[in-house]
Amino acid sequence: MKINENLFRNELIINPVKKIFLLLILASFSIFVSAQKSDTIKKVNNFGTVVTLTSKGISTIPNLTLGKPAVIFDLTMGRKLTFEPQFRFALEGKPWSFLFWFRYKLVTAEKFRMTIGAHPAYSFKSITDTVNGLPRDLIRADRYLAGDLAPTYFLSRSIGIGMYYLYIRGIEKDITRNTHYISFRTIFSNIRISDQFYFRFSPQVYYLNMDDRQGWYYNSTLVLARRNFPLSVATLINKSIETEIPAEDDFLWNISLIYSFNRNYVKQ
Repeated sequence: MKINENLFRNELIINPVKKIFLLLILASFSIFVSAQKSDTIKKVNNFGTVVTLTSKGISTIPNLTLGKPAVIFDLTMGRKLTFEPQFRFALEGKPWSFLFWFRYKLVTAEKFRMTIGAHPAYSFKSITDTVNGLPRDLIRADRYLAGDLAPTYFLSRSIGIGMYYLYIRGIEKDITRNTHYISFRTIFSNIRISDQFYFRFSPQVYYLNMDDRQGWYYNSTLVLARRNFPLSVATLINKSIETEIPAEDDFLWNISLIYSFNRNYVKQ
């Protein structure tokens, strides 16, 4: 059986200019080790799960958008250093993308917070290839490495402003190799509607550079939730302002049903 070599790749090609993001990965593991050594009795650890059922899988990176109904599983575990894997699937069960985030809380002051993160990721696409002389539908996995930085300043307990920087390195030669994402955002995290209901609103303007193409976009997420209730409803919109980056649509939106579970545990 001979399968197109593009389906399975073992080479790892890394741009030396971007070594800082590999250092972020190493730093995350180094911090994790030292954090474990310094743990004492009764440290509180967090475990959370979020399951999102959405009418359309949307990514702020145009070539990673699914564009059809999807389900997303988010996990969070840890304390100051957290492991946050995310698994995205099309609703019929085909994988969309897997991300394996490590994030570290650099600053956790009352007014100012900053986190750094790094992850490997896999993005999946359905393709048709020839196997034993016959066409077959196969799933191709493209590999990425990424690192991010997220400083946020809180004007009040429920209003914050900040920026977010994400760099993504594509490993395969025939995909986008260098992606820079810089957003300027405002966070309204607990806007009271009534004693029982509140909403969260996160508008942002972001700049995207993908190899030799660039663009400006607007993105916002609105979540309606009930206090002490695990289900919430959200909608996301993404609109290009001015861009050279090709995409099927310059305006995307969805509606999602979200289930959240969150618990704190004491480590003895």
